[in-house]
Amino acid sequence: MKKRILQLCATAAGIAVGLTAFTASAATTLETVKARGKLICGVSMSTPGFATADAKGHMQGFDVDVCRAVASAVFGDPEKVDFVLTNINTRFQALQSGEIDMLSRQTTHTFSREVSLGLDFGPTVFYDGQGLMVPKSLGVNSAKELTDAAICTLPGTTTAQNLSDFFRSIGGKFELVVFESPDENRNAFFSGRCEAISSDRSDLASIRAVANNPDDYVVLPETISKEPLAPSVRQNDSNWRDIVSWSVWMLMAAEERGITQANVDEMAKSEDPEIQRMLGVSEELGKMLNLDNKWGYNIVKGVGNYGEVFERNLGTKTALGLTRGPNTRWSEGGLLYAPPFR
Repeated sequence: MKKRILQLCATAAGIAVGLTAFTASAATTLETVKARGKLICGVSMSTPGFATADAKGHMQGFDVDVCRAVASAVFGDPEKVDFVLTNINTRFQALQSGEIDMLSRQTTHTFSREVSLGLDFGPTVFYDGQGLMVPKSLGVNSAKELTDAAICTLPGTTTAQNLSDFFRSIGGKFELVVFESPDENRNAFFSGRCEAISSDRSDLASIRAVANNPDDYVVLPETISKEPLAPSVRQNDSNWRDIVSWSVWMLMAAEERGITQANVDEMAKSEDPEIQRMLGVSEELGKMLNLDNKWGYNIVKGVGNYGEVFERNLGTKTALGLTRGPNTRWSEGGLLYAPPFR
């Protein structure tokens, strides 16, 4: 069924926001979500690979699937979710006000955001870092060659600070050109307004994927920051934070245990005690989260495991063409590590 996509309007404040915030605070988030009958999840605005609508208006992408994993845990149905399209300037306000239940939007987990904005972050779902992209025709092979270059970016992020730190470290200067929307930012870069564009490397892959000729652009080798991307929720609701966090860890643990969307029914017959706990065959982990004991089974049945989510949205066979890199499970040298289900 085609899902309704909610467009966040920056002007929709006042009474409506106040009532929403009151409703969210009067009950736990889980109670509010269950009473509503659907999850409301904040995602980015048309970012290929992470959140975009297909020709039928159905949302798809890596961040979208994280939302669907949580909907699967709560309702046993990955489609019981509406998406609010948030921009960089409104994403945290939407979560703080109660307009959305969780934010899954290429957002970096930082000290100041968690401590000062009234947010709690879940596990890192994508280990990223800031990079720079240039036209191949510029003939540049390193970010260190971009001294005095004009660099396009968006407001309300740590991008500008990271660029300043990088160019200060190499004794160079640059011109920062800021645009309010992702479309303006991309178009300015593609039209030659800036010599380079800077964002998280995953976002640069999304930008490159929508170019008329992606092969005309190259992401430079330097990674100038750490950007651990993670979903976030409002503070002071530990049960909801646990649900979001353990839904993410279920995706990771399922891949580690070889549980896939296709074989989850067969794996439910496994004699492995942890797999039995994960899929709700034994013990009652779901009840500890105030969920059905098959919450983990429902996640894998609904969206697959982490590897499946990565490959269908971001992997080498997609327009983004990303390799796993650090987003590989720990047993293969990556950084993905789920706590034990016991």
